[in-house]
Formats: sequence, structure tokens, C-alpha cells
Amino acid sequence: MANATVALVEEGSHLEDALRKHLESAGFDVLLASHDALDRVLLSPARLFIVANRSPDTAYAVSVLQRLHRARSVVPVFLLARVSSEQLAVAALKQGVADYFAPPIDLHDVMTVVRRATASRFAFADREFKVDNPTGGRDMIGESISMRELRTYVGKVAQRECNALILGETGTGKDLVAEAIHFNSPRKSKPFVSVNCAAIPDTLLESELFGYEKGAFTGADGSREGKIGQAQGGTLFLDEIGDMTPYAQAKILRVIESKQIQRLGGKACIPVNVRILAATNQNLPKLISEQRFRKDLYFRLNVAQIPLPSLRDRREDIGALLNYYVGVFNHQSGSRVEGFTARALMRLTEYDWPGNVRELRSMVESIFIDPPYPRIDECHLPLTGSNLHRAEVDDRQRLMEALRITHWNKSKAAARLRWSRMKVYRKLAQYRIEQQTEKAMSANGG
Repeated sequence: MANATVALVEEGSHLEDALRKHLESAGFDVLLASHDALDRVLLSPARLFIVANRSPDTAYAVSVLQRLHRARSVVPVFLLARVSSEQLAVAALKQGVADYFAPPIDLHDVMTVVRRATASRFAFADREFKVDNPTGGRDMIGESISMRELRTYVGKVAQRECNALILGETGTGKDLVAEAIHFNSPRKSKPFVSVNCAAIPDTLLESELFGYEKGAFTGADGSREGKIGQAQGGTLFLDEIGDMTPYAQAKILRVIESKQIQRLGGKACIPVNVRILAATNQNLPKLISEQRFRKDLYFRLNVAQIPLPSLRDRREDIGALLNYYVGVFNHQSGSRVEGFTARALMRLTEYDWPGNVRELRSMVESIFIDPPYPRIDECHLPLTGSNLHRAEVDDRQRLMEALRITHWNKSKAAARLRWSRMKVYRKLAQYRIEQQTEKAMSANGG
């Protein structure tokens, strides 16, 4: 894979020279251009623009940002201000700047956000999209530390024959991980059979899981192999294991311990060779303490435990996931959507995604009912439900608390919240906090 290109639009100073050396040492291709030579940058394959501005003239800086945004709105822009002001920060926000660095500028801080932005692959046009996976599994998208560690561990689990328990919130991709384990294991040429444990009532459990013989019950005109038999030699994935009834839990435990099944209406015990993977979004130790889940079954399943991170805990992967699903739905619908504008991406990376990757996929799919062209902007986003409202309320409360503790020092508040300074400015504008605070201070004689 080619090195990512970062365009550095600068006026020539020791700071920009040091930043260029940092970027090149980190493996980036750096394209240098002056403020008066933006055409070179606009025609480049840059994934990120860094504008270094020494002038106190806000209008001049804004004119540079406007040209970049109009021509390449999908590419994030960072502004390094050698002379900072509240007016410049607000103006940069209105031009869709992704991050704003005020003096004193810490180059290590700049490099951290550069790596995060380029790792999440905000530049949609240069990422190859692959629909088919020759192993039969689906891609595990993301280059965050947590996703890299997850892929490494899943690879190790895949090579073992042990059972595994996959834990995570709804929509985090537990079924995807189960498939990845199977299709990277020695059993990959054998069946992968998935069972939704919450969907099988006890009255149908034995016939669904174990199968039945002819005449076992009214309507059984022939014999039928159950889910466990279908998975012979391969992998049985028990999804939503926390919703399985105690009766069903006992049946599964017996299969694990005896490695054999008996069909409904049959007399012979049939040996089975299946690997069992289970998944749940529930707290199984808590269910055990409430006597709603068998401790012995938990220990049998929990040989390898695989916890999945929520999407809000790996926000740097949101850009890559959006890119992937734009490719999926372009392929399905024959559309040619290029991706998202930088402003839309900022909105989406700030959202908490309570439904995780599943919610993100559904959101992109809903946009493709009537897809915009060439890019998806903030006005096309359907994030208007109660979940978004609750996330905004939580964000406002957290911001207010951080500002109170730091005596309204925005840089310190950003550090406390682990937000970028630009995000603090966006939230201040979004919730009109600063305007209200100034009025309150004036009223109190502050």
C-alpha cells in the first residue's frame, strides 16, 4: 500500500519545517505548497490538508480554507494558527476545519491526530473496495488499536479447537467474529451453522437442534437432520446464548460433554464433531448469580473470551466503515456516491452510535434509498431520533462540567474531555453555550 500523502500549506517557518520532518519520519509523503499556490494541492491525492497560518488577518486565513473546502470538501483540514484568536477559531469552524491548533503548538499532538485521521481513511476515493471474500467470511473493518488487537487474537483463537465466548453490545459484529474464527480455522471447508437461541422455543428445541426420525411426531413424514448434525466437522454458532432457556442450556451442556446427540424419536446415539462458538450482549456472571444461566455451561463455553469494543470506543474506525458501506451500496445499487463531506464526517464521528456498526450500516443504507451525488453532506444524514438527542444532552452536560472545572479554559476542557479543541468550539456553537455564558457573566457583573 502506498504511503498516505499529507499536503502542508505553509508560509515558511521553523515550525513547518519541523512538522514536515515529523511527517516524513512517520512514513507520510509530504506535499509542500504556499498559500498562493493552492492549485498544486487541490490536484494532489492528499488525504489531509494542514494549513499553517502566521497572519493575524482572519479574512486571509478564511479565504485559503474556503478554497480548500470548495474544491475538496471530503478531505479533512487542520489549521495551525501561529497567531490565535477566538474570531479565527469560530471562522475556521464555519469553514468545516476538522481540528484547530492554537499556540503553543505541540507537534506530537499534531502527529497524533494526523495518524488518527489518515488511519481511518477519510479519503474515500483511494480505498479499494472488495465485495467478495474468497474464504467466505466478511471483512473486519478498522485500523484502531483495539481492532488490530482483536484481529490478532481472533487469528490465534481460530487455530485452536477450543470453544469460545464472544461478548459485546448489540450491533458490534459478534456474528462477524464468529465467521472470522471459522473461516480462518482448520474447519473452514466444513459447514458454519448459526442458531439464534432466543428464537427457538423449548417445544421445538430438540427437533431444531438434534433433528428427528420419521414418525417421531404427527407430520414427521421423513427423517431430518438438526442444526448440530448439519454442522458436523465444522462450527456451530450459538447466537444470543444469554436468552437460551434453562432446559435448552442443559441440552447443549450434554452435547458438549458427551460429544453425541440423539434425534427425536431415534434410539441411536450419533457422535458429533463440532466446535461451539457462542455470543451474547448480556452479563452472564450476573445471570449466573440470578440462577438464570448455568455456571457449568458458562465454563464450558468461556474457554476463549473475546470482548468486542463498541463503536464509540473506536471512533477512528468510523470513516473506514462509512467508506466500506458506501462501496457496498454503490455496488448493489449501481450508484456512484464518492463518500461524505468533511462536515458530515465530523458529525458522524461525534455521534455515539448506540446501535454500533449495525446502526451505521442501516444509516448508510437509508441514504441510498435516494442517494445524493457526488457526496453525502450533513443535510442528508438521518440522525434525528431520540438516541441522537440523548447523546447531545450528555455531550452538553459533560462539556459544561469540564468548562466549570477548568474555569472556562477551552484548551484544558478539551484535554479533560479527550476532545480536540475544534470539537469544543463546535459544541460551544452548537449548544450556544458561550453566548449564554457571556450574558450570565454580564448579568452577574463578571
